Amino acid sequence: MAPEFDFTRRNFLSTAVAAGAGLALTGNANAQTAAPKKTSPNGRIRYALIGAGAQGNVLLDALMKIEGIEIVAVCDIWKYARDRAQKGLKKAGIEVKVYEDFEDLLATEKDIQAAVVATPDFWHAPVSNACMKAGLNVYCEKMMSNTIAGARSMVQTMRETKKLLQIGHQRRSNPRYLFTLNHLLRELKLCGRLTCANAQWNRTVTLELGAAKSVQIKPDVLKRYGFDDMRQFRNWRWFKKYGGGPLSDLGAHQIDIFNWFFGVKPRAVTAAGGVDYYKDYEWYDNAMVIYEFALPEGVARAFYQVQTTTGAGGGYWEYFMGDQGSIKISENPSVTQIFRDNPPMENMPDWGPYVQKNYLAMKAAPAAAEEGAKVDVRESKKLEAYALPISFNKAIHQPHLENFFKAVRGEAKLNCPADEAFGSEVVIFKANEAIAARRTIEINPQDTEI
Repeated sequence: MAPEFDFTRRNFLSTAVAAGAGLALTGNANAQTAAPKKTSPNGRIRYALIGAGAQGNVLLDALMKIEGIEIVAVCDIWKYARDRAQKGLKKAGIEVKVYEDFEDLLATEKDIQAAVVATPDFWHAPVSNACMKAGLNVYCEKMMSNTIAGARSMVQTMRETKKLLQIGHQRRSNPRYLFTLNHLLRELKLCGRLTCANAQWNRTVTLELGAAKSVQIKPDVLKRYGFDDMRQFRNWRWFKKYGGGPLSDLGAHQIDIFNWFFGVKPRAVTAAGGVDYYKDYEWYDNAMVIYEFALPEGVARAFYQVQTTTGAGGGYWEYFMGDQGSIKISENPSVTQIFRDNPPMENMPDWGPYVQKNYLAMKAAPAAAEEGAKVDVRESKKLEAYALPISFNKAIHQPHLENFFKAVRGEAKLNCPADEAFGSEVVIFKANEAIAARRTIEINPQDTEI
């Protein structure tokens, strides 16, 4: 039987490296439906924000737009970050307590029902596990952990405590993505047989993050929380003992969409990448990944890339292609396009009724190439173009957070509980493994299931 590990601050640093292949997990508590009813006397759900850095502030902005919840505490090891959050909330008329150590927060704040965790990845497991063991429901940013063992421990704790654990793959609560999956792909089978998918999230060159000397964290405090120095604290995403690099930071969202839309996990991954631009970091800044999915209709392959390039690098999107149509979707609605194949296959349904029933909206097709500009007589004719008839004007994380708090109230199921997220995140770890090994990595079903 695999050994048990205690993911707490006081012994985390010594056990994380030795965690090995994983933990033995048993039981199925269906944590995503086991919603507690406890709220504060005024009916509001009281919560703490643990991790007040860049992503924590993004989540806090969305949280402030949600009715029926109340932030009471902020925790961050960086005084500058927690003071900034406290001052910003005070300007909004909200008084909160601040803490450096999450264990001190949990020992003191006994009247909270939830925690939102946005720490560096290597702290996700110890913080989330401690919160659930203290009786809190948890919304944790992706990745679940910087190790598969840490991610497994979170599922184990969720099942043991029967607390809710939502992972921040926020597209799973985005109404545009839900409509596309449930109605266009599953109900109408708009694309026909799915044959392949592409996705990308390229980014421009960015400067290394720093901090003025007056606000730097003292070396003994950094060491206490696992950081070698202030440079690694500020740029933790690029170092292997803290996070998973761009493939994890950005690819996690879109690779999760591959798994979600295809409805299965891939059976193999081939990848190439390297530290090509930022020579003094550890994680690959460029990666190209191919997943192989065994669908009931046949094999489909999905390609993902993250590249260091210019602002003209093509944006971020997911593109699902079939033998009858294609859907390009993004959190940026201006990128979304839906195309009907031309000429249509035999017995392919007319999409006109779908427009009349508001499944689709007409969109101007791109201009056709001039006859003399064609490079091949087999070049396709211009396609009928459509748009999603779904408007969405909330902060992109807000629906996912709303889903979490509704689940806490017992009014909904989680859209991305930890046991579901675990399978998606394992295949991201496998992509990094494939880059390092320079070969195809097989993904067994037992790798992605608990």
